[in-house]
Amino acid sequence: MTAETTTFPPGFLWGTATAAHQIEGGNVNNDWWAWEHQPGSGCAEPSGDACDSWLRWDEDVALVADLGLGTYRFSVEWSRIEPEDGEWSGAAVAHYRRLCEALLAHGIEPTVTFHHFTTPRWLADRGGWEDPGTADRFAAFAGRLAGELAGAMRRACTLNEPNIVGTMGWLLGMFPPGKQDRDLRLRVHDVMVDAHRKAVDAIRAAAPGVPVGLTLSMTERVALPGGEEKVARQNRSMEDMFLDATEGDDYIGVQTYSRMRIGPDGMAGPEPGVPVLDMGYEYWPQALEATLRRTWAYTGGRTPLWVTENGIGTADDSLRIRYVHDALSGVLRALADGVDVRGYTYWSLLDNFEWAFGYRPQFGLVAVDRATFEREPKESAAWFREVARSNALAPVPGT
Repeated sequence: MTAETTTFPPGFLWGTATAAHQIEGGNVNNDWWAWEHQPGSGCAEPSGDACDSWLRWDEDVALVADLGLGTYRFSVEWSRIEPEDGEWSGAAVAHYRRLCEALLAHGIEPTVTFHHFTTPRWLADRGGWEDPGTADRFAAFAGRLAGELAGAMRRACTLNEPNIVGTMGWLLGMFPPGKQDRDLRLRVHDVMVDAHRKAVDAIRAAAPGVPVGLTLSMTERVALPGGEEKVARQNRSMEDMFLDATEGDDYIGVQTYSRMRIGPDGMAGPEPGVPVLDMGYEYWPQALEATLRRTWAYTGGRTPLWVTENGIGTADDSLRIRYVHDALSGVLRALADGVDVRGYTYWSLLDNFEWAFGYRPQFGLVAVDRATFEREPKESAAWFREVARSNALAPVPGT
């Protein structure tokens, strides 16, 4: 490849992603449902029926198929499968297996995430990720479920953004359990690293041949004068300790949305003149290239990379197209320099529940009517379809 090419390598995997709690609706038995309804939690609104995807999953599969994508990354809801400790729901497992089989029937590879932010209430009540025993408990869940999905699952992700779970839940207090304790945050990170390593072994034993990895929230941290040590410290606690834990994995999932500017006193805020999006961070599509390069350099190129989330929350769909175009241009530049990027997954398929922000941020390629749940693909969906089907970067409409 050269820096000027607009074509991706043969076999480059195109996909889109969702998470169970954000689209299924009615996940009443996890810690997030309790948090949404807790006064003072800061959540804009509860998830409620979400996108009704527990019932309308076949519509979602049809949308992914219409986009011509090679994979659909979704998460299972642990609290549906194991509503109480040791109480296993065969019906819930069968639901997720049907979803996998429907995807395969359309030529789409199911990528299954075993934990995407939500934890069963019974486990959270026992200390959740503060308790070192949770690592074994999660590995047991992952191994048993992997065995039941073996043959229908094509790729496994143990944990989605464990660094965000720990930081938002135990340092910033914006996710359950709403604590602000640096020492606890570090303990949670250690437990999640242990959980990942044990779950990798459990999944491989139960579903041999299925690639396994984790996904990590990554940010381009830009040091302003005097901020260099703070950037290094944040990179160590937020990213490097988890990248170290991926040794021996089949892939590293890079998930990037923007950058942070960091000075000697910490976060410096957005740069004047750079647009700020609904999530509060800068419009900065070039962050994806930066994090791919950093990951590749830090790990010494030992593990293939896969963009498992990248996208933009905006009501301006033309801006979404431009953002993804510019982000993919950065992927091409990284590929031209030898960074082994195997695929790109847009977040998200649907406008869905964006955690504490509620339903205001619109990340979806497909709009969802909040009253009827009717799905309506946007112009960005048609544009992304052309990119995936041609395996090449399409021009931004009107340019």
